Amino acid sequence: MAHFAKIENGIVTEIIVISNDVCGEPTLDFPDTDAAGRAFIANTLKFDGTWKQCSYNSTFRAAYPGVGWTYDADADVFVAPSELEP
Repeated sequence: MAHFAKIENGIVTEIIVISNDVCGEPTLDFPDTDAAGRAFIANTLKFDGTWKQCSYNSTFRAAYPGVGWTYDADADVFVAPSELEP
């Protein structure tokens, strides 16, 4: 299963799970699966907003996020709330 996080104002507000085959797996790998999944979310599910693929095994984008996490667009990673505190 492929996991996608909805990002609003840099914060993760929702996580959804979609089938790997709609992301092009096993033919495609990340980051191509990210683009395919985002197209499926926008065109088939009709969900608006910014979506980023996240890895349940933390193999890309640093960590698997939860609601309330921050997405650092410059580093292309998810950051836990506790990591932002001084």
